[in-house]
Amino acid sequence: MVTFVNTERCCAKEMVLLPGQTCPEHCHGPVPELNYEGKEETFRCRYGTVYLYVEGDKTEKTKGHIPKGYEAGYTVRHEIVLNAGEQYTLYPNTKHWFQAGPQGAVISEFSTRSLDEFDVFTDPDIKRVPAIED
Repeated sequence: MVTFVNTERCCAKEMVLLPGQTCPEHCHGPVPELNYEGKEETFRCRYGTVYLYVEGDKTEKTKGHIPKGYEAGYTVRHEIVLNAGEQYTLYPNTKHWFQAGPQGAVISEFSTRSLDEFDVFTDPDIKRVPAIED
């Protein structure tokens, strides 16, 4: 991931995913003490295919797959398939996860301010910022 800009008002990133690579389920919720309402973001697929999963009716036959052994960390199953040139906007505090298709994917993200260190992952074992133990 490359962050081009991340100011108080906007953020732009480019993400490259290998074939089948998954970004785990999470949401970008409010952080009241920082006067942050959460992140609104638009994903635009630049290359390949992205399987994006969001809240809503479960898609019965999905193109992507939940990584084996991690099923409990994935609760949203409404699939949106993004091909090159297509985009989708997520609103603050929306659970989502995504996975690259068989050729991998390049995704541009345009959003409001990014405070990804406050992301909430469905799987409690996932930590955005690693902890150093004594």
